[in-house]
Amino acid sequence: MKYVESETLELKKSTSEINKAITSIVAILNKHTSGELIFGINPKGEVIGQNFSEKTLRDISQKIANLIEPRIYPEIKQSKINNKNCIIVKFVGYEPIYYAFGRAYIRVADEDKIMSAKEIEKKIQQKSTLKWDSLESSTKIYEISKEHLKQYIKKTNVSKRVSFEFTDTENVLKKLHLIKNNSLTNASLMLFSKNKPVEVQLAVFAGTSKTTFLDIKQYEGNIIELLESCEAYIKERINWRADLSGSKRVEIPEIPIRALKEALVNSFCHRDYTAPESNKIAIYKDRVEIWNPGNFPQGYTPLDFVKKELPSILRNPLIANILYLSEDVEKWGSGLRRIFEECKSQGVKVKFDVLKYGFSVIFYRSKSEAEVDTNVDTNVDTNPIIRQEWVLKFLKQNKKLKSKNLQDTFKISREIASRDLNKLIKQNKILKKGAGNNVWYESK
Repeated sequence: MKYVESETLELKKSTSEINKAITSIVAILNKHTSGELIFGINPKGEVIGQNFSEKTLRDISQKIANLIEPRIYPEIKQSKINNKNCIIVKFVGYEPIYYAFGRAYIRVADEDKIMSAKEIEKKIQQKSTLKWDSLESSTKIYEISKEHLKQYIKKTNVSKRVSFEFTDTENVLKKLHLIKNNSLTNASLMLFSKNKPVEVQLAVFAGTSKTTFLDIKQYEGNIIELLESCEAYIKERINWRADLSGSKRVEIPEIPIRALKEALVNSFCHRDYTAPESNKIAIYKDRVEIWNPGNFPQGYTPLDFVKKELPSILRNPLIANILYLSEDVEKWGSGLRRIFEECKSQGVKVKFDVLKYGFSVIFYRSKSEAEVDTNVDTNVDTNPIIRQEWVLKFLKQNKKLKSKNLQDTFKISREIASRDLNKLIKQNKILKKGAGNNVWYESK
């Protein structure tokens, strides 16, 4: 069998032609948004095969990552064709335009042509309406969580941004514009699927770097449920203080919850869902970072959206609209400004970090108790969950633990350490041994 190149298929005799192959990938993406490349087939379409190692596959992946902008994440695998070893590269991309070596190319038959400035402008205009979240998916109605959809509609009714009530899944999804040509969109999959389509990695670190972690989790679910679980995770692991200046005790978080929630919503609205990376939440001793994969809008900086009245530039407008209707998004284009203003009003430093491929919101935590208001109860039980998890991990590696180990590690009083340990005893997780000044704790 002979292979023939086409507008979506490129053939290369070996990986020595990787640079030409990268040009072809870009040309195909700019014309068709997806395609295939095979190493080990000569220009005549004859399968000649190629010797390669795992390192060869890694080198191809790195070259594609470094030389194509915006970044893509192809599927690269070895395959036997006519009993000869070949490498197949499958790729997709939904950005308006892609570049290789600083130039844009387009596929014409089986050739790669350099695009003119006018062609680039026209292509951007044509593809600007093509958003990944509005594309049709293979998701079936029965894969949608009826319970999550019901809860969502109740929330939108309370916000008064949706007037209709839940009737049945298909009818509601149609009214929310999540069905296109009788098929569910990618947005409906990410927002309401029962099949856990989105992943978030969460971790708590002992210091200001990733050297030692105290807790690590991986949550999977749809956006609706992940927003709730991720917010709860952060709230349980940041410090809270009690304001006693009024007639009632008021619990105050070290980072404004409204700002944290806005950053979480932002991370799901602007995530690149074609990227293999997960959203990430990292809690350090001095800061909380919320990161999502995806390029920041070209030609803008985060401060442009904080200081100026700019129109929304949405990667996933359908997803953003659904979160707007439930009032998780307050107002179009105001996310970064709201985060900035909330933090400023509470004296919390916040930083917006645009990375090569990704975006982070960084909240800086309070530095010391010396900065706390005198009307605040400083003997508040802060981060008990983290401390208790640390105790259990410590006892997995050591036979016994003393209260002083806990006090010294977290710089807490004996009273707070006793509360932590007593709680674990009540939960039937540890045992108290000894008496008087010689008390220690062991795993049960």
